[in-house]
Amino acid sequence: MFDYLLSEPARALVEEVRDLVRWVPREMILAMDRDEIQFPKEFLQEAGRRNLMGCRYPRQWGGRDLDWVSTCAVMEEVGTLGYIFACIFGVGAELVCDAIIQHGSDAQKENYVKPLLAGERFAAECLTEPRGGSDFFGTTTVAERHGDHFILNGQKRFIVGAEGADFFLVYARTNPEAPARKALSCFVVDRGPGVETTYRYGLMGCRGGGAGRVVFRDVKVGPEHLVGQLDGGYAVFNTMMIPERLGTAAMTIGAARPALDVATGYTTRRKAFGTTINQFQGVSFQVAEAAMLLDAARSMIYTTARAVDSGEPMNLVRRLVSETKKFVTEACQKAAHNSMQVMGGIGYTDIFPVERIVRDLRLASIWTGTSEVMSMIAAHEWYREHAQRRPAQAVRDFEADAASADAVEEKIYE
Repeated sequence: MFDYLLSEPARALVEEVRDLVRWVPREMILAMDRDEIQFPKEFLQEAGRRNLMGCRYPRQWGGRDLDWVSTCAVMEEVGTLGYIFACIFGVGAELVCDAIIQHGSDAQKENYVKPLLAGERFAAECLTEPRGGSDFFGTTTVAERHGDHFILNGQKRFIVGAEGADFFLVYARTNPEAPARKALSCFVVDRGPGVETTYRYGLMGCRGGGAGRVVFRDVKVGPEHLVGQLDGGYAVFNTMMIPERLGTAAMTIGAARPALDVATGYTTRRKAFGTTINQFQGVSFQVAEAAMLLDAARSMIYTTARAVDSGEPMNLVRRLVSETKKFVTEACQKAAHNSMQVMGGIGYTDIFPVERIVRDLRLASIWTGTSEVMSMIAAHEWYREHAQRRPAQAVRDFEADAASADAVEEKIYE
């Protein structure tokens, strides 16, 4: 899908990922949805063995020196297995790795990134707390300085991969007296004494990803586990929003694709009133709309990925990523909805996988930043861009292109 936009190395990598998709046993997918598999370590081990994770990171640390465009293509293909497969693939190989690659020490990259990308260790990102998820600066988990180490206390919830993780990327308050953006720090915390995880959620979809609550009770954390600067957690969080939201959007396309594929095949075989139902506009137009939405979503993904790869200003990247995450996740949910709708009642059963896909995709516009938060960020950045535009940059004065533009007495703003 849109492979012509990829470089030769990226196209070859996508074929490798498709081979991994073919490798995954059907029973693994079903057992995860039944919550019989709580965390699919075998899948991540196989992905690591094939060197498919973290493709945009340096080869020195286990990556392939590729780019964000390649990463988005990989995430889409992994997503075709099911949204939760891409979730757990991305949490470790994209989110946690990204923080350590960009802000961590070489020792942290050696100890955590290399084994994680090799599928030998597993990680989870701990951001959301019981009191809220979108309010990052309201974090109540605390890391207090005691001599040459920190004591970590607090809890996080809805943590994908919590049940299977060997270590956690944790944001905690280290300077309670400082302004919000200088109050938090980021740590990599090994599973050990004082770290408790509970697999406790009856999820609507995306089951089998080890989502749980993580509680830290008097956990001793050495300074070598600090990622980035002390009280510099915001800097880590700020860069991680790219993989969190762009990666989420890319994999959502992959998760929606099978629904449209199944619905297309079904409507070309199912007959009513003497003909296959794809001959009816009420059906074919919904399939066409779903295909259009996935194509539009993919176009937006690659445009935004190219902006990140090109090093565009962060305020533009932040707006594009936010717009992309909102548009793509909602478009994919609509595509899956259409797919179920044209299949009628059978689409609502487990005879076909569409009902599971619809359940899974409902998470997309909630996690890693809700659609409402994405709109808030996009609006903020758009208005800021408008205010910062210099007159010399304007192509023309569009406001003047009205028949009565000179009726200044009618332009009342207060």
